[in-house]
Amino acid sequence: MGKLPPEIFRSIILPHLGASDEKVLVGPQHGVDVGIVEIGDKAVALTADPVFIVPEYGWERAAWFAVHILASDAATSGLRPCFMAIDLNLPVEMTLEQLEVVWRTVHKECERLGIAIVAGHTAKYENCGYPMVGGAVVLSVGDKDKYVTPSMAEVGDKIIITKGPAIEASGIFAAMFPDLLEEEFGPDFSRKAQELFYRMTVVEDAMTAVSVGVREDGVTAMHDATECGVWGALHELAQASGLGLRVEKESIVVDERAERICSYFGIDPYSSISEGTLIISCRPHKAEAVVDALRKEGIPSSVVGELVDPKYGIVVVEEGEERELEHPKIDPFWEAFYEALRRSSSD
Repeated sequence: MGKLPPEIFRSIILPHLGASDEKVLVGPQHGVDVGIVEIGDKAVALTADPVFIVPEYGWERAAWFAVHILASDAATSGLRPCFMAIDLNLPVEMTLEQLEVVWRTVHKECERLGIAIVAGHTAKYENCGYPMVGGAVVLSVGDKDKYVTPSMAEVGDKIIITKGPAIEASGIFAAMFPDLLEEEFGPDFSRKAQELFYRMTVVEDAMTAVSVGVREDGVTAMHDATECGVWGALHELAQASGLGLRVEKESIVVDERAERICSYFGIDPYSSISEGTLIISCRPHKAEAVVDALRKEGIPSSVVGELVDPKYGIVVVEEGEERELEHPKIDPFWEAFYEALRRSSSD
C-alpha cells in the first residue's frame, strides 16, 4: 500500500522516460515533488497526483484537502501554483448534489490560491471508487532564477521544519474519530484537534519561505513530508541533494495535539504521514529570517540542523546520542487508521 519503494522507481520507472529534451531542467527523482521545464524565459514546475476525495471527511473538507495535496507539491518548487488540469473519474453512486459541493469547494480554494483550472475531464464509470476519483496536474510558472531544487542545496545549509511531525496523521484521526478523542481527552481537545485538518497544506509555508530569498540568498530546496513523515522526508531530501544531514530531534517544533493523538493511537509521530509539514534547506545567513517570516504568518517552525558532507551520513541526535536515521519505509499511520476504523464501527 502507498508509494512504491525507491528501488522499484529506480529500476522500472527512471530508465524509461520517453523522449529526451534539453528543456527539462529537473526530471523525475525520488524525494523531489516536481519536475521543471524551460519554456521561453520562464520555468514551469509540474506535479501530478490523484484527486483524493474521502466522503467521511465531509464533502467540503474532502475537496479542500484534495486541492491542497495537489497545490502543496507544486509550491515546493518555490514558484506559486497557477494552473490546473483535472480528471474526475467519479463513482456511479456519487450524486449531482455531492459533486456540486465538491466542485464549488475546488473552485473556491483554487480561486483563493490563484490557480486557474484550464482543462479536464469529468465522467462516471463503473469500478471507480473513493478515495481515488481521478488525477490532476498542477503547474507553477515563474522566472528561471526563482525555482529551487535539491541539487542547489550545499554543505552547511540549515534545515528548517514547519509545524512539526504527524500533522496529516493527527488531522485525519481528529476528523474521522472525534468521538474517540472526546472520550479520551474531552470535548474541548477534540474540537481543537479538528483544527489540525486545515493545517494539512504547505502552500503558504513554501511561498512565505521563498519570499525571504532563494538560492545563494535564501531557500535552496523544499520537500513536503507526506508518507513516512518527517524522518522519511529528511532522508529523501538528503538523498536527492546527494548530501548528508544532521538534525537535533529536540529542536523540531511539535504540536501538542498531534503528539497526544499519535500517543493515543500508538504510532510514532516522526514516521507518520504529515502533509502540512515542510522541510526547507536554506543558506545559513537567511535561516533565522525564514523562521521569522513564517512566524509572522502564524506558521511555527525551527532550525533543526544542517546538511553535511555525505561521508558523515544521515544522522539524528536524540538526548545527546547520535544514531543513523533510516528511512521508515512503512508508514505506521495506515495500520493504526484501519484498526481505528474497525474499533469505531464495532462500538
